[in-house]
Amino acid sequence: MKIKSMLLGVVAGAIITTSGSTVAFADTSDKRIALSNNYAGNSWRQAMLESWNNVAFAAVHEGVVDAADAFTTSENQATEQAAQIQNMILQGYDAIVVNAASPTAINGAIKEACDAGITVVSFDGIVTEPCAWRIAVDFKQMGRDQVKYLASRYPEGGNLLEIRGLAGVFVDDEISAGIHEEVANTNFEIVGSVHGDWAQDVAQKAVAGILPSLPEIKAVVTQGGDGYGAAQAFKAADRPMPTIVMGNRRDELQWWLEQKEATGYETTSLSIAPGVSTLAFWVAQQILDGADVPKDLTVPFLRVDQESLEEIVKETPNGSVANVEYSLEDSKKVIQAAK
Repeated sequence: MKIKSMLLGVVAGAIITTSGSTVAFADTSDKRIALSNNYAGNSWRQAMLESWNNVAFAAVHEGVVDAADAFTTSENQATEQAAQIQNMILQGYDAIVVNAASPTAINGAIKEACDAGITVVSFDGIVTEPCAWRIAVDFKQMGRDQVKYLASRYPEGGNLLEIRGLAGVFVDDEISAGIHEEVANTNFEIVGSVHGDWAQDVAQKAVAGILPSLPEIKAVVTQGGDGYGAAQAFKAADRPMPTIVMGNRRDELQWWLEQKEATGYETTSLSIAPGVSTLAFWVAQQILDGADVPKDLTVPFLRVDQESLEEIVKETPNGSVANVEYSLEDSKKVIQAAK
């Protein structure tokens, strides 16, 4: 598959199957793993949960672990997620995989889990509590790479609109910081900023609300789930269509492909693969199995370019996100590379 070959550090065959390669891990067959997820209100999070179900539930079926339950808080609130984790401690889980609402606000609950002998692995929205493991991409670099791409297209610069993610979340802060750091090295100027919450409908409304006050926009820097909404807002306002950096959602990629075929429209698209949840699952399983795993693991982000667009669109289901899921063997290679 094209997507797997593009994601550096991930080997071919990254989707778990029911073949013998994941069977007979008696050391963890009685272990119970839980996923604590802080938010599920966009296609990336839905794909992330679906990937967890594909891989973790298959591992339960094959006897690798005894349970791999997924829980999502009703609101993106650190207090609610902390209470959720405390409940998992009481339920006696052996490991908790966390996509955190805040890098610091749930550290107390994370420490309680560690003190109770529970392995904690954070991913995407990572935590700073030293006892936890962390799996992340370089989100600042994601922001920088957007601006570097635009600077290569438009060395003369121009006006940028920034669409941010979910306010108060580590990922949003890091991507935005990378964007602003790189803009300082270019001729671009950020003339407007809105929060799109990583959702195309929210982004469309936010962009529509700010457009009347903005000058002509050369390009839009984004965080994922917002590119298609931004395009619709510009179209409805009858404004010149800027270069919009996409975030690997199928609706964004499909719109880009249609514009490419009609007018030669060019852009790029990048995001963390939702299947990082499956890497976090296997990392937790390996720690429970006694493996020596570094506390910090870095995975590359998945990028789509003008040449790979058609094939990626074919591989990405409607309503979903360009993705790759990790097998146990993939995860072992990521762990080994970190050493």
